[in-house]
Amino acid sequence: MKKFYSILLAMLLVVGVLAGCGETKTENKHNKEQTTTTEEASFPVTIKDGLDQEVVIEKKPEKIVSLMPSNTEIIFALGLGEELVGVSDFDNYPKEAAEKEKVGGMDFNVEKIISLNPDVVLAHASSAHNSTEGLQQIRDAGIDVVVVNDATSFEDVYKSMDMIGQATGTEKEANKLVADMKEKLSAIKKKAAAISDSDKKAVYIEVNAEPNLFTTGKKTFMQEMLDTIRANNIISEEGWIQVDQEAVIAANPDVIITTYGAYSEKSPIEQISSRKGWEKINAVKEKQIVDVDSDTVTRSGPRLVDGVEAVAKAVYPDVFK
Repeated sequence: MKKFYSILLAMLLVVGVLAGCGETKTENKHNKEQTTTTEEASFPVTIKDGLDQEVVIEKKPEKIVSLMPSNTEIIFALGLGEELVGVSDFDNYPKEAAEKEKVGGMDFNVEKIISLNPDVVLAHASSAHNSTEGLQQIRDAGIDVVVVNDATSFEDVYKSMDMIGQATGTEKEANKLVADMKEKLSAIKKKAAAISDSDKKAVYIEVNAEPNLFTTGKKTFMQEMLDTIRANNIISEEGWIQVDQEAVIAANPDVIITTYGAYSEKSPIEQISSRKGWEKINAVKEKQIVDVDSDTVTRSGPRLVDGVEAVAKAVYPDVFK
């Protein structure tokens, strides 16, 4: 009898274990279903793009094509490098972008894009008006097209990141990316706060060398960067403008920043220092001519903060060591 109860107890324990296992599996299955439901709940998503058009994306994209380097940098920063199957001919960062299939430049190859069978194509408002027909052909092929806004300020860049995050199901990552940028900018502003009004430096930014000198004025990234570090732009006009040499000489900037050193045969410092009349400028006399990476100060992506830091070190090396 005692043996019988032992056997019975053992059987009950086995049944209990099996029941427990069965319950665990059920719970796990239930949790998995909940997770799946949660993930799928963010799609379909309706986005108002950079052209104020509503785009409905039914499911999380598995294959993405980017038609603008800034879009590509944002995509990689959001951890979507594997999903990116095509990029523009101008994409050079990060280095993995160079390994992606090229789909053309301003005149992108519609057939090539369609052949990659992407779920979504990320275009850009700065060039969309020149490629209306091509973008429509892509839409007609059943591919979603999101035209990302043409950002001219940091706030606009944050909107671009948010838009791409919504379109790709990475809103959480986009929010973190924006928060990180804001935190870094805040730290730069905090250092710049120590610069008094009397110590502010006058800056001339040259984005294109002779024979046609071009600079940057109000309502541009570089103006916002100068404002952030408490420096004065010698240019008061808006946008990217051609400038007269005599005007620069008369303004007598303390610092000259160039952005074309990477693709210029002659050093920007040599070019500027050898110009007739420029030897009178304080920046030339004090050898305060600095070349910065063009992409970090003009490309509307995550590296703009790096651009601010580079400009800060060029203008106030003692403050931003």
